[in-house]
Amino acid sequence: MVDIEKNPYKEDFPLLAGHPELAFLDSAATAQRPACVLDAERDFYAQMNANPLRGLYSLSVRATSEIAAVRRQIASLIGAVDEAGKPAANDIIFTRNTSESLNLVAKSFAPCVLGAGDEVAVTIMEHHSDLIPWQQACRAAGAALVLLYPDDQGVIRDDEIAAKIGPKTRIAAVTEVSNVLGVRNPVEKIAEAAHAQGAYVVVDGAQSVPHMAVDVRELGADFLAFSAHKALGPMGIGVLWGRRELLDAMPPMLTGGEMIDSVTEQDATWAPVPEKFEAGTQDAAGIYATGAALTYLTRTVGYDAVAARESALVSYLMGRMAELDFIDVIGPADASAHHGVVSFNVRGVHPHDVASILDASGVCIRAGHHCAQPLLTWLGVENLACCRASVAFYNDKSDVDRLIDGLEQVWQVFHGRD
Repeated sequence: MVDIEKNPYKEDFPLLAGHPELAFLDSAATAQRPACVLDAERDFYAQMNANPLRGLYSLSVRATSEIAAVRRQIASLIGAVDEAGKPAANDIIFTRNTSESLNLVAKSFAPCVLGAGDEVAVTIMEHHSDLIPWQQACRAAGAALVLLYPDDQGVIRDDEIAAKIGPKTRIAAVTEVSNVLGVRNPVEKIAEAAHAQGAYVVVDGAQSVPHMAVDVRELGADFLAFSAHKALGPMGIGVLWGRRELLDAMPPMLTGGEMIDSVTEQDATWAPVPEKFEAGTQDAAGIYATGAALTYLTRTVGYDAVAARESALVSYLMGRMAELDFIDVIGPADASAHHGVVSFNVRGVHPHDVASILDASGVCIRAGHHCAQPLLTWLGVENLACCRASVAFYNDKSDVDRLIDGLEQVWQVFHGRD
């Protein structure tokens, strides 16, 4: 059994260690960074600051080698292998964030397969980053956007998959874990249904890769996107993995330096993947630090420990919330179905007011629509806004207790002590 009163990790995070008065419960928006990640970014600039790929001198060669190593690390992490069973490092593309990765697929891949009368299937739970690009792609192609809806416990059932994914489906785009409900979607079943129709599967892993082992082969993914900053890494680094034959067939979204093979006065040919999709100077220091973040996440802590601590914290959080008769939890009643995320509202109090009052007590939560307005509309959430507490393995019982104390204070502010 996990002891959530003890916290062996907080001291590894300078912001948390330096500010013990904070209860940081917004890791679904962005994670805190351990010291090793901050050190790695500084070390890049102090020890190997040069532009990767662009120099034959030792600094540039080392920088190039380190970036290549992070590609291999990420490919291994998500189970992306080549025909020889080795990590398919060159199938890893660096972007700025999950949003850019998904836009790249929607703008460069969708036109290759999507035409008038076709369909793109998404869930109502998608973050705007995995919804708006497909709206735009469908509009450009004359295709239709089809939405899959969950039951009252947030589960997309088999009959819904069968009803919504059919002969016209060309692409299915699905978040593995909802950033509002916290549920894990049946990506494997959606992928199986999509592939049976000859469709392609795009997985938003922004809320899954930081918390659980992800294998693109087991998922049945054709593309997977995630962000470093939710997985303990720097802001400004995104990852896109795609099947090599699909990446080869796609045109680049951005053009310019380093993504070319040759240029004439009137034409250009593209460099091979991944350089084809990485125009301009990359955030090499951020990529290098991302490697340190993933090493800390998977080796120092480990996904088993992450899952055990976060599951115990969510269970304790929902148990404490059940003691407050003015809290309405949004999503499944079963705590085990919430992967690090619990969304809720304080009855009769706007979420922005809740967050502001909690902040005065050093409790950090998210309040708003969480870039999921269609989901909140479908759920009938008042004001199209809710509160969200999201835990990470570096949280502990005291963080949850301070949130509960703060929610009681919120209620008292608006309703008095009686």
